[in-house]
Amino acid sequence: MPVTSTASRRQPPRPLLITVVMTLAQSVAAIIIGVLELFHLSGQRLTMGVTTTLFFVAYGVFLVIAARQLSRLSPWARGPVLLSQLIWLGVAWSFLGGGTTWLAVLLALSAIAALAGLLHPDSRAALDY
Repeated sequence: MPVTSTASRRQPPRPLLITVVMTLAQSVAAIIIGVLELFHLSGQRLTMGVTTTLFFVAYGVFLVIAARQLSRLSPWARGPVLLSQLIWLGVAWSFLGGGTTWLAVLLALSAIAALAGLLHPDSRAALDY
């Protein structure tokens, strides 16, 4: 029988899994934003468009990595995911008004759900082992 560590046998609590799912959804959104930016490239803003694309795709990939590490109960992922949720709240605020209020609400709710799951006592205990 192979020996496994205590950390590998532990399962993440449900609130933390909510954070993982929300973070994965946000990572998909970031990657989509990056790819969509490619369709708006023009000669006048080529450098800005390429760097924006690279930023959002890299950010999305990083969020996937952080979400995966949270699901494995790696404490280092807590800080980047927490900061990312605060950033998403700021992005949501920027979409308020006009015809994009629905997007602001969607982004804010995903960030609040992820923060609630991350800051839940069960999640904190699981990450503090």
